[in-house]
Amino acid sequence: MQKNFLFTSESVNEGHPDKVCDQIADAVLDSLLAQDPGSRVAVECMISTGSVHVAGEVTTRGYADVQKITRGVLRDVGYSNPEFGIDWQDAGVWVSLHEQSSEIAEGVGGGQGRAQGAGDQGMMFGFACDETPELMPLPIMVAHRLCMRLAEVRRQRLIPDLGPDGKSQVTVEYKDGKPVRIASVVIAQQHGRSIVESRLRREIVDSVIRPVCGSLFDEGTLTYINAAGTFTLGGPEADTGVTGRKVVSDSYGGMARNGGGAISGKDPTKVDRSGAYVARWIAKNIVAAGLARRCEIQLSYAIGEPSPTSIFIDAFGTAQRDESALETLVRAIFPLTPCKIITALDLMRPIYRKTSVFGQFGRQDPDFTWERTDKVDALKMEAGR
Repeated sequence: MQKNFLFTSESVNEGHPDKVCDQIADAVLDSLLAQDPGSRVAVECMISTGSVHVAGEVTTRGYADVQKITRGVLRDVGYSNPEFGIDWQDAGVWVSLHEQSSEIAEGVGGGQGRAQGAGDQGMMFGFACDETPELMPLPIMVAHRLCMRLAEVRRQRLIPDLGPDGKSQVTVEYKDGKPVRIASVVIAQQHGRSIVESRLRREIVDSVIRPVCGSLFDEGTLTYINAAGTFTLGGPEADTGVTGRKVVSDSYGGMARNGGGAISGKDPTKVDRSGAYVARWIAKNIVAAGLARRCEIQLSYAIGEPSPTSIFIDAFGTAQRDESALETLVRAIFPLTPCKIITALDLMRPIYRKTSVFGQFGRQDPDFTWERTDKVDALKMEAGR
């Protein structure tokens, strides 16, 4: 890996149209899991000017009031003023949900002595590194924190007349492979017409960028705030949103590879979700145990089959042992079948709406069980034998 370089990651606000779609999809999932933990859910969403379309496959004993859920998400995000692109009360909501394929259900459901299989084929990646206390890459963590802070100052009106839509982008300078400073920060923040751009830029630097970036922000750091000019036209009026279109922001900001599927809107029997979570859990514990400073793991599954079809580990030359030894440890210590992953991480709970914004990983929340470092002692013990 190159030792001296710049690396950039992006995050998006909760009011970004793609993220609104992720939140709606996961809110529907949560509603159904709360009623029936055995629900099978694969929900997609698309949002555009004045309208929201929710579609997908659902098998459940519960009932989701999709109209109410969708409007509630729009309201919570802050789309209560039509000037910002959509209004939660007046938006058109179209729903097209149907039952999961009986062939798929039979193939993955288990029963008759057969273990529960993966809900689909696919590959997914997990990653961890020692750049931050969360064992995440620094660029994506700073980008997420900037968006969190933008949401905070908007909700508290610390900066007046901000809209829900926006993005952050952070470029970090690395020397000898370690992050040393922030080279540039890009912010796009929707706003009303009552605040002038010069004041907006000044207040975002003082109230958002400096507090979040701290000492990594120096006199040479470049800032680009609404660099194209005013940003009054935003949200679904300016940009069509789709579920699962921010997979890089959801994961590791481009510092690690991404699998073949998005996460939001899917119940944990879909390995796009449970496989991504267990892969992060594995990689984080390997780094936390001191067995590597950087670790990426790929898992792959076949629909209907319980065990992974492959495991691949890359420690980028930082491992205390070779990758084949790490794979042996992983197979011995971690659950890898969908059923065992779901049980170990307690995934059949209505916790997913909050995962759909500000990143699926690196969050200090007890519901994010895949962030636990509870296998460190077991890894150290097995590695020492």
